[in-house]
Amino acid sequence: MEVFIGRQPIFNKHEELFAYELLYRNGFSKNAYLHNDSDAATVDVLINSFLSIGMEEVTKGLPGFINFTENLLYSSVFDYLDSSKIVIEVLETVPVNMKLVERLKELKKQGFKIALDDFLLDEQNQFFNELFSYTDYIKVDFLNSTWEERLKIEERVKLFSHIQLLAEKVETRQQFEVAKESGYTLFQGYFFEQPQILASTDIPVNTLHYFKILELLKEQEPNIPLLTEYIEHDVSLSYNILKKANNAISSSKPRISSIKQAIMLIGLSNLRKSIYLLAMREGKTQPDTDVFKEVLYTSLFRAKVCESVALLKSKHNSPEYFLVGILSLIDTLLERPIEKILQRLPLSEHVKKTINHDQTEMTPYLRFSIALGKLNCSEIELLAKELNLTYENIENIYREATIWAESSF
Repeated sequence: MEVFIGRQPIFNKHEELFAYELLYRNGFSKNAYLHNDSDAATVDVLINSFLSIGMEEVTKGLPGFINFTENLLYSSVFDYLDSSKIVIEVLETVPVNMKLVERLKELKKQGFKIALDDFLLDEQNQFFNELFSYTDYIKVDFLNSTWEERLKIEERVKLFSHIQLLAEKVETRQQFEVAKESGYTLFQGYFFEQPQILASTDIPVNTLHYFKILELLKEQEPNIPLLTEYIEHDVSLSYNILKKANNAISSSKPRISSIKQAIMLIGLSNLRKSIYLLAMREGKTQPDTDVFKEVLYTSLFRAKVCESVALLKSKHNSPEYFLVGILSLIDTLLERPIEKILQRLPLSEHVKKTINHDQTEMTPYLRFSIALGKLNCSEIELLAKELNLTYENIENIYREATIWAESSF
């Protein structure tokens, strides 16, 4: 399935790129917000930014401003987010009271920066001075606010030197110049650039596995082999873990040869964050066609067959054979060219070549798994001879792979 995210740049007064605001989008056709559930929209933005597309690609290392509803603001979601990568935008619909002040105080202690979105000053509210103590940015709507409303904000902010004023919906050079003269240091709007939509693809999740894994991750010392087994049962999870590992790996480090190695590389703390975010989208993206489910099943079946044959042949790198099988249909699942997908995965060259249909030592193993899945007797017989497999071997491998793949649904 395709996933989308809107991105609008934020500039400083020198017209240099400072950050991006990340926005919910559901496609290319309409560059607008189209979601009747604000909580779900924010969760989609978080998942698509941190996991499906990746913050490195989305923000190029700059902060990402993200809207948070009242519900999410008081949730535990921030325990699973990187405070160095996002700015929390408090929506104008969130009531300004002592509860909000205390919550922002907590979030500041966690290292997050805070922005007040579409802000209007209510001079009758006694909590604004305390609120401003924990605020880094105030966003003022230049299109829908009056000069008097903006002046009230500008005068009050002079008492808080740490706050930066951000003029949003700036549509003309004149508005930009007026905002600069009025003390604004950050700017956003169609005058600079309309929101750009970024797209990627993702694989629907198996929600049950996410919650099983979360239970394991609650333990102080999780059972790593069991954790690995749960992740290997899910094509979506395996793919996301490998992408995460790719972001963590440097050019000097060896390529990833197993899901277990990927888990150890990204660390349990980062794994918890990723799993929690994905689990928040419970049930939203379950496969909705039999074809899709069949492709997922086939990927898992091939993975288990490749691994089982490699173990029979005493291959020391049997986990790599598993990766070849589980990723053999990744281009079908993501509806993207295999070359582009492999660029984002930290796999060894022989694994990449095998998946890309180049001839390698691993190719007969993959071909055998494909033939066995299709019950192509002539091809099975040919490859069984090449791999020196007995009829009993084939029967056991088929039965075990079938049971293992079916247990994932």
